[in-house]
Amino acid sequence: MTASALVLNSGSSSIKFGLFDLSATEPALLCKGLLDEHEAKPRLVVKSPAGDDLFETRREASDADSGHLFADVLGFIEDHFGDHRLRAIGHRIVHGGPDYCGPVTLTDDVYARLEALTPLAPLHQPRCLAPVRTIRTTRPDLTQIACFDTAFHHSIAPPASRFAIPRRYEERDIRRYGFHGLSFEYVAGRFADIAPELVGQRTVIAHLGNGASLCALRDGRSVDTTMGLTPLDGLVMGTRSGTIDPGVLLYLQQHEKMSVEDVQHLLYHESGLLGVSGISADMRTLLASREAAAQEAVELFNFRAAQQVALMATTLGGLDGLVFTGGIGEHAKEIRGAIGERLGWLGVRIDGAANDAAREHISSGESAVEVFVIPTNEELTIARHCAAVLRAMKNPTD
Repeated sequence: MTASALVLNSGSSSIKFGLFDLSATEPALLCKGLLDEHEAKPRLVVKSPAGDDLFETRREASDADSGHLFADVLGFIEDHFGDHRLRAIGHRIVHGGPDYCGPVTLTDDVYARLEALTPLAPLHQPRCLAPVRTIRTTRPDLTQIACFDTAFHHSIAPPASRFAIPRRYEERDIRRYGFHGLSFEYVAGRFADIAPELVGQRTVIAHLGNGASLCALRDGRSVDTTMGLTPLDGLVMGTRSGTIDPGVLLYLQQHEKMSVEDVQHLLYHESGLLGVSGISADMRTLLASREAAAQEAVELFNFRAAQQVALMATTLGGLDGLVFTGGIGEHAKEIRGAIGERLGWLGVRIDGAANDAAREHISSGESAVEVFVIPTNEELTIARHCAAVLRAMKNPTD
């Protein structure tokens, strides 16, 4: 019987998943889907790798927290892929803290350590851990594996990892961790295949989506990133502020009399594109709008992204490659073009026709910086990690 792994990628109100065949060297996608809790009746959709509909069902909202939707997923897998033994479930976990620089099996101790990191990612960590808890209750026999968004950035060292606060806090692990690591890991691997001559050069990967961050890359390793201790720092995002003067937060608490909880909600849920535009957190909606506030939100997004690409270039000592990925980076030609134009002083020149067609290589012949569009695949990265962990469990090295 062929081994398989189910990969869960939990977002703020939905869970993307994929079932992967682990029998070959490279995991192969068998089906993919979405657990969508946006609607009054949570929906499960399963599709083939080509995007054809395979299965769809809805549940009452009261059923969503009791594991019924996960039972539906597992039931579908058993009914349609019975010749594939489900060996493990792999989870994207946003924060791994200082302890985890690679994938680990989710034991009770590991789970408790990850739950303790919730204050560092209050929007994400509970969502990532909720499926773990549900599956531990309903299918305790299944191996669960945690794969971390922070792990790829463990190679970042001082001064890039350091905050200018008293050293005693750094000794308590208050430092820059970075996120989107599973995406950056995948894109860095694809970049090495596409442009091996640039692997040792100075490259910035721009993961632009509802959450957004940059990674400064050299020799396939992260040397700097725009997110910090939490996923709040750096670029303007859908509903998150990104970099902000700490004095603003003090002012809101001291003079606007906002509580810590109020400020946290403001920064995570009411800011970013939504806060500036007052219209939407969705870049597609803003690009289609003629409202001045929508255009101003887009302008700020582009300004901050270009500004922080330059910041990453400072860490690298220059810029040889720029890679766009993520939902906005892959699909919004207007954003790529505007960021490229702002980086013209660094030698970035984007070919208009290539950019409009979202080709893999979009820089022009005169560009001093090679510019690419590389779709990310966090689920495949997690599947690869699951396969490696299962092999190590089967063939321990010591």
